[in-house]
Amino acid sequence: MSTPAPLVLVERDQGVTTVTLNRPEALNALSAALRNEITRVFTELANDAETQVVILTGAGRAFTVGLDLKELGGEKSAVAAISSQDLSSAVTGLKQPIIGAINGYAITGGFELALMCDFMIASTEARFADTHARVGVVPGWGLSQRLPRLIGANRAKELSLTGNYLDAQTAYDWGLVNRVVAPEELLPTCQKLARDIVSTEPVTRGEIKRLIDAGWHGTLADGLATEYEASREHSAREVTPEKVAARRAGIQSRGRSQSTQDS
Repeated sequence: MSTPAPLVLVERDQGVTTVTLNRPEALNALSAALRNEITRVFTELANDAETQVVILTGAGRAFTVGLDLKELGGEKSAVAAISSQDLSSAVTGLKQPIIGAINGYAITGGFELALMCDFMIASTEARFADTHARVGVVPGWGLSQRLPRLIGANRAKELSLTGNYLDAQTAYDWGLVNRVVAPEELLPTCQKLARDIVSTEPVTRGEIKRLIDAGWHGTLADGLATEYEASREHSAREVTPEKVAARRAGIQSRGRSQSTQDS
């Protein structure tokens, strides 16, 4: 009897960990078993010193089409599932940056999972849709709050109240994704960005991400106050003449290298 394929594939490479949802035959529908495995993997990555950046993607034609409706409808049995809040907390609580490599359909719960990433790069094959109103389920993983902040309330209402699909180019035009690339360029593009992140100073990088996230969840006044206090404390610890000189040399070297590549 053959061993079933892992529901989540994890590949580590020099600080970059690629996590692939692996139910391609079901368009990576989020069965209870897959949700449990995603939660387990991200909980482990939170304590993995080797992982500095995570790339999250899906196998096959979909990123993920959301919750497994056959399980929800009782058409097939499900394993005991952890709470949905545990999955959300495991992913959004990760301190390492998450790049969403959106390879195909990101629907409803899959759209919510994509929105948990720090930023997204989309294949030209990517398609987004929020069908909560059609399925009769209220979002529970943050879509109603994150989506308007990215694309504006009016556009978010259009998507969520109609359930219509959003193509990759429009997602880019609306500011939902950072870039749109050919399918074969999706992972290489994300890997290059991940390596760029790994090359930055880890303590400072983590603090900048924390500040952006804090501002995202609070008011502008809250964010400015948090930034000022963090900048003051960080400067006292990390901004010494010796450290700045060393980093400046690295920045200049990188700038010369990129200028050569562009010319």
